[in-house]
Amino acid sequence: MAKSKAPKLVFVCQQCGSQQPKWMGKCPDCGEWNSLVEEKAASAQGESSHRGGLFRMRETATVAYQDIESQDDARQPSGIEEFDRVLGGGIVPGSLVLIGGDPGIGKSTLLLEVSDKLSSNYGKVLYVSGEESERQIKLRGERLGINPTGLYLLPETCLERIFQEIDRLDPQAVVVDSVQTVFSMKLESAPGSVSQVREVAGQFLMLAKNRGIPVFLIGHVTKDGSIAGPKTLEHIVDTVLYFEGERHHNHRIIRAVKNRFGAANEVGVFEMTGRGLVPVLNPSGLFLNERPVGVSGSVVTACIEGTRPMLVELQALVSSSKYGTARRMTQGVDGNRVSLLMAMLEKRVGMQVLADDVFVNVAGGMTIDEPAADLGIVAAIASSFRNLPVDERAAVFGEVGLAGEVRATSQASVRVREAYAMGFKRCVIPHGNLAGLDYDDGIEVIGVRNVADALEALF
Repeated sequence: MAKSKAPKLVFVCQQCGSQQPKWMGKCPDCGEWNSLVEEKAASAQGESSHRGGLFRMRETATVAYQDIESQDDARQPSGIEEFDRVLGGGIVPGSLVLIGGDPGIGKSTLLLEVSDKLSSNYGKVLYVSGEESERQIKLRGERLGINPTGLYLLPETCLERIFQEIDRLDPQAVVVDSVQTVFSMKLESAPGSVSQVREVAGQFLMLAKNRGIPVFLIGHVTKDGSIAGPKTLEHIVDTVLYFEGERHHNHRIIRAVKNRFGAANEVGVFEMTGRGLVPVLNPSGLFLNERPVGVSGSVVTACIEGTRPMLVELQALVSSSKYGTARRMTQGVDGNRVSLLMAMLEKRVGMQVLADDVFVNVAGGMTIDEPAADLGIVAAIASSFRNLPVDERAAVFGEVGLAGEVRATSQASVRVREAYAMGFKRCVIPHGNLAGLDYDDGIEVIGVRNVADALEALF
């Protein structure tokens, strides 16, 4: 009697998706510890049998380049202006969007509001929930004050049953909350594993491209803030959005990390209220609303997030160290960049700050990663060190080099006009940006070549 062949077991890394024949404490590909999980290897026959798709696929044919219509003409506004801004101007039919964020940050609330707008404007929307029942979603909808007529809820985690319902309902958009809870019966691994997440995302990608309907996937995040699952998940989708914000702040920031249909690093700002997420059309006013006046260590800098100019407040606190080693703490800016700028201040300007405790914070929970904020960080540290306040009507921006020079930045005219629109009277900018600068006459623009000139102009 022939023995039944036991299924082959492999160990799959839950971070990078690599497969190993035996268990290892450390993944040899990505270097992550304790990330290998035992799974049954899928046979080649089983893998190819369902790779064609779990739904009725339309036939494709070769199309001439000139006959393809522009995607910008086919964009559909969602009805939420800040959400459209992050997507690049609207929802592209057939796009696959992945939204990640911390638990309780507002991902389900935002997509429920988007589903309400889409169902009212374009037709049926299917909201698939693997974590909440339909009554829980209805309770959230009542709290938000929405009453959509074309929104259908499906509390289901089986991928095959979800596609059967999609074939029956034929919706105009699909929301999946969340992708880590959905599993395919074709695979024997547990929901949320690398193979399941990759398979589920691949099937929804084929659905979006073949049917031409937008699909929104909500993704869990790990403790370090990245989206859980294999890195291939972010490669499969068209757009990756991250929800940011502190639990104790009312505002939320949604940031586009990847976007095949628009500018990457675009941001949208929302305010969390009792009626849900409300778009903030003037984020500069939000971040500067509670700015202290006449206090040292507070400087306003003009930064660019995607295509939007934004004024944020940089705060620094320099105090004498009580211990042998000085402390460095940053919130919202790169700590290594702050240490580099402090060394430059001591070497080029003669400001003895390396022996002091230095704390730098971006007010409001905003995160800045562009070099144009260097001059603002330097000015805030110098202001706190000298205990001299900077003029509250002055804004600064510029990249600072190790030689103490202030380098030109991009979109200087947009930054200066935003400062003028917010009521600022002076703007200290790099000297290289003066040529061709387009701004209003109501603001004084000072071009500086190095950090010493900038500090002299500010104090």
